[in-house]
Amino acid sequence: MGKGRTIAYWVTTVLVALPMLFGGVADLLHVDDALEVIERLGYPAYVLTILGFWKVGAGITLLVPGLPRLKEWAYAGIVFDVTGAAWSHMAVDDPASDVISPLVILVLTAVSWRLRPASRTL
Repeated sequence: MGKGRTIAYWVTTVLVALPMLFGGVADLLHVDDALEVIERLGYPAYVLTILGFWKVGAGITLLVPGLPRLKEWAYAGIVFDVTGAAWSHMAVDDPASDVISPLVILVLTAVSWRLRPASRTL
């Protein structure tokens, strides 16, 4: 794997993992902003605990070495999370920025997945 590809992989991976980690912790702690968003979207507050647990797990999984099968699940879970978020924001007529930001994470996720080194693939 070339140096440029390795750098691009880590940049995109960190740009995916950090929002998952920080967002997941905010969800687990039921911070006010997370509660406001989840309620505006029409979901019960307990959904934050479920999403938070899986977001934190996905963020950690992408960053640690090994675990190629678990990484595939983490990437898939992130795709489900961000597409669900975009759709949910669209469904309640939230501003375009609330729809676009999860889609940006979707693109970064796809790039990270595509650039992952052989040691992180099945």
